[in-house]
This record gives sequence, structure tokens and C-alpha cells, in this order.
Amino acid sequence: MTAGIILTVWGLLLILGGFLGFKKGSKVSLIAGASCGILVFLGIWILSFAPKPGWVFLSCLNFLLSLNFLSRLLKTKKFMPSGMLLILTLAVLIFCLAGLK
Repeated sequence: MTAGIILTVWGLLLILGGFLGFKKGSKVSLIAGASCGILVFLGIWILSFAPKPGWVFLSCLNFLLSLNFLSRLLKTKKFMPSGMLLILTLAVLIFCLAGLK
């Protein structure tokens, strides 16, 4: 139950972040944020009937997101938003990896 709440909040934050980026003129942000948020919700759905594959899917997704945010942080050298999202993504990645046990 707690995992579902944490992951739902994470998916909503990704979608909200994409929308906020879109309001500043980035269509790519909207597409990426919405896509990643939808993938998180797909992972929650997978968790409901197959926990191990769901955790693997969510761990892989968050690993790829963390690589993306790290790349953006190194490129822009600005903490906001990529550095903050990197920290949050790593926290969710650790949570998902813990769910595998």
C-alpha cells in the first residue's frame, strides 16, 4: 500500500514537472514528463499482479531517468531542476531496489 502511494506521487511529480516545463516553453519537457509518469503508472499496474517484474521495470526506469538527469546536470551545471530531480530519482531507485528483496 505504501509503495503504491510513493510511486503514485512520483508519477504525478514527473507529469507535473513536464507541465511546468511546458509552461516555460518546452514541449519536450511535457512529452518526457508525461511519458515517464505514464511509465511509472504502468509499473504500478505491473506490481499489482507480478511484483518482481514490476520492481525490475521501475528500477530500470528510474536508473535510466537518473542517467538522464545526471547528464543534464553535468551539461548545464545548474542544480534546478536536473540536480533536484537526480536526487529524487535516486531516492526512488533505492526504494525500488529495496522492493526487489
